[in-house]
Amino acid sequence: MKPPRHPWLLTTIATVITAAFLLPVYWMVKTSLTPPDRILAPAPQWVPTPVTGENYSTALGYGGLTRALLNSLVISSSVVALTLLLGVPLAYALARVRMQGSGTMVLALLVAQLPPAIVLAAPLFILERRAGLADTYLGLIAADTTLTLPFTVIVLRPVMRSVSPELEEAALVDGCGLPGVLLHIVLPLIVPGVVATAGLSFLIGWGEFLFGLTLAQGPDVQPVTVLLNSFVGQHGTSWGALMATATLISIPVVCVFAIFQRFIVGGLTAGSVRG
Repeated sequence: MKPPRHPWLLTTIATVITAAFLLPVYWMVKTSLTPPDRILAPAPQWVPTPVTGENYSTALGYGGLTRALLNSLVISSSVVALTLLLGVPLAYALARVRMQGSGTMVLALLVAQLPPAIVLAAPLFILERRAGLADTYLGLIAADTTLTLPFTVIVLRPVMRSVSPELEEAALVDGCGLPGVLLHIVLPLIVPGVVATAGLSFLIGWGEFLFGLTLAQGPDVQPVTVLLNSFVGQHGTSWGALMATATLISIPVVCVFAIFQRFIVGGLTAGSVRG
């Protein structure tokens, strides 16, 4: 493949697109460091002067922030665990086991991703209320898993199909059952795909707002995304504290993707050749 004739042009285009996507993030961080009385100044400042930590002090002084962060961590981690526990065997079954209706199942998983969360919120609220799961960690974890499980299966299925069937057949001949083949043969070969789906599932669970607002009525189990709504009042919005809290919420997500970036990029493209 010949190198591009003008690599600087591609670099410039990529830089402009990246800057456009990062502009809201920069403005969020900038606002969190701006003195509260200058945030709504008529002339916007691209660089906060002077830089202040007052907004972070206000956010950290809010009584429910620590509890909300802990709730989000518990919910997101549990969503990842439940998604992988259910998604990995299901993806393997759809990829390797010959069974009637497997194509229909894949189509159903694709369709399950189409409805927005607001469409699912009311039915889930009724079901969980009747099951006694409303206002509980388990109810929020189950609701968030309805968003992450179809995505995980759809991503992992082609990744598993890219694994050589001869390896699995050799293990079966040696007396290893299907669960053993999945655990000892397939999983070690698809670690990037598993890490990619785990990271994106964590992101979905961490950033979910609608289920946290509708399925949890009290602050005991509500995630930190719902806490952001408390900075929006009837008589105004506390923009400084809101942006400071949003910046603090973004830090764990940035850390997860910075650590597992190689696995996430490799995992999402691992099954693109064979599927």
